[in-house]
Amino acid sequence: MTALSVSTSAAASLRADALVIGVAKGPKGIVLAPGAEAVAEAFEGKLAEVLGTLGAAGAEGETVKVPAPAGLKAALVLAVGLGDAAEGGYELEALRRAAGVAARTLAGAKKVALALPAESADEIEAVALGALLGTYAFGTYKSNGNGGKEPVGELVLLSTRKGSKDAKAAVERALVVGEEMNRARDLVNTAPNDLNPKSFAAIAQAAAKEHGLKIEVLDEKALLKGGFGGLLGVGNGSVNPPRLVKVAYTHPKAKASLAFVGKGITYDSGGISLKPAGHNETMKCDMAGAAAVFAAVVSAKRLGLQVNVTAWLALAENMPSGSATRPGDVLRMYGGKTVEVLNTDAEGRLVLADAIVRAGEEKPDVIVDVATLTGAMMMALGSRTFGVMANADELRDTLHAAAGEVGEQSWPMPLPAELRKGMTESTVADLANMGERMGGGLVAGLFLKEFVAEGIDWAHLDIAGPAFHEGAPFGYTPKGGTASAVRTLVRFAEQKAAGGKA
Repeated sequence: MTALSVSTSAAASLRADALVIGVAKGPKGIVLAPGAEAVAEAFEGKLAEVLGTLGAAGAEGETVKVPAPAGLKAALVLAVGLGDAAEGGYELEALRRAAGVAARTLAGAKKVALALPAESADEIEAVALGALLGTYAFGTYKSNGNGGKEPVGELVLLSTRKGSKDAKAAVERALVVGEEMNRARDLVNTAPNDLNPKSFAAIAQAAAKEHGLKIEVLDEKALLKGGFGGLLGVGNGSVNPPRLVKVAYTHPKAKASLAFVGKGITYDSGGISLKPAGHNETMKCDMAGAAAVFAAVVSAKRLGLQVNVTAWLALAENMPSGSATRPGDVLRMYGGKTVEVLNTDAEGRLVLADAIVRAGEEKPDVIVDVATLTGAMMMALGSRTFGVMANADELRDTLHAAAGEVGEQSWPMPLPAELRKGMTESTVADLANMGERMGGGLVAGLFLKEFVAEGIDWAHLDIAGPAFHEGAPFGYTPKGGTASAVRTLVRFAEQKAAGGKA
């Protein structure tokens, strides 16, 4: 695990394998960002010229390595691009991404000093979090570990604010959120032959014990006794039976109660409605919602937020077999509603429905579910933006704003009443699990809304696009699991802790 510390040492005097500075695109060429002053002095004022000669332009994500001159104790200078120069300070997301690029680029180094803009508490947190996320590597199944290069061993963030209370809090928050996001990434990246509902529940139990959280695990027998038809219906085709996991954090002074519900399909073959080749190779990521809510509740506990947070992990494996649910089957969901299954590959909404009803029994102020739910949302918003739906516009807008504050891309989406009709026209059940083809992501949201208890504010985050990154790494985002929505949930919990009842 990468160590992180803050130092007030002068950049020139700190011994490190590499010293990271920020550069940006100015109207007349490269602009050095705050923090690079000592390095510029060591280059006798010619640093920008040297970097320009080497092809640097300051573009976001760009990196240029330069051997350190006499006057610097570091062996190497890494200039990382921040994008367009900003007189009033750089955007926090630009700092996160630059720190992430630097940490990934310098994999294998034992000690790296970060001389990026980091004078305010928000800037310190952004640089620290971006760097920690950038060190992430998943080498569990590789015989040579991470491909021969270990993550950076130690990160030293240079700032004059080291001893201040808000700076300490910023670093602590970055450590907690970064570690829990990387835990979520590990879960998403773990092969489905190793991560199934039972083993996921065991991981949650171990973390709950470590951090003093209350946990309850319902196995297949308890689910059958309780009437959780959605979870059982989805899990029937697998040799790995489903689980419903409740992980609860309570604060004695809390005035608000939040329930985070996560879709946890540890592998989604589509069931009898089998996915075609080319669409099932990454379906180990279909439990990213459960990983996100799990990381969020652990983060809330570690940060000591003055709010009650309960995570509900709806875990199942969707497989075809002689015992699998068939198209045309009718499931009696937890709470009594019946659902005609028209497509077994629309399974996420079935497990979530059970969990949403169960979460609602505890009368939280707000329920937020998180799920890699629909390909339709990816078609609408692309691979980096998640959709936000809610039964209250204010809640939807609050979550959209919270996502923006922490650097996650989201977009508010409607729940058009006319799309409900297709689901309610089943001749044999209360609802069908499919509706109109157009607007499929919105139809899925409307289905979930049917299971929210009256008087409870509810929101749905469809993270199908950003939960699993299949392209080349960028910023602090690796290839594979990303831990999408974790930061948004934590920020939302912080807001409710500060503002009381939701």
